[in-house]
Amino acid sequence: MVNFEKLQNSIKGYDSLREELIKKSRDVLKLSKQLIYSVHRDDLAQAEELLNEIEQEKKELDDIAAKSEKLVFEGSYKIAIQEYVEALLYYHFVKEGELIDIDVSAVHFVLGLADLPGELNRRAVFLAGKGEVEAVVKIKDIVDLIYG
Repeated sequence: MVNFEKLQNSIKGYDSLREELIKKSRDVLKLSKQLIYSVHRDDLAQAEELLNEIEQEKKELDDIAAKSEKLVFEGSYKIAIQEYVEALLYYHFVKEGELIDIDVSAVHFVLGLADLPGELNRRAVFLAGKGEVEAVVKIKDIVDLIYG
């Protein structure tokens, strides 16, 4: 005989975890955008504060996702990690002049990396307006590398 109560409890438990994941994903997503905007404004002090905060929020998000192997396939998780990767890549590129490796799945890394040229192009336009030709060329080279 089918144990409907067990099925119902399993579905409710997953749904509860999923809701928790969605809420935490929003926190990571919001901080990622704030980090990117801080870097665009050249406010690296604020960006560093946000970086510390986003690392804590991402850890909490990963802890939630670890409670069910299906949660890492939820759209909200994927998008949050994608934005997290983009934000970290952008921050470190502006601060250190290079792309860094980030400890996430290859799929999530590539998704975030694919978003990065948009932010780099915005930065290149800003730098071009300031006459910083070398920095613009460096961004062009990185974007070519990513697209290649």
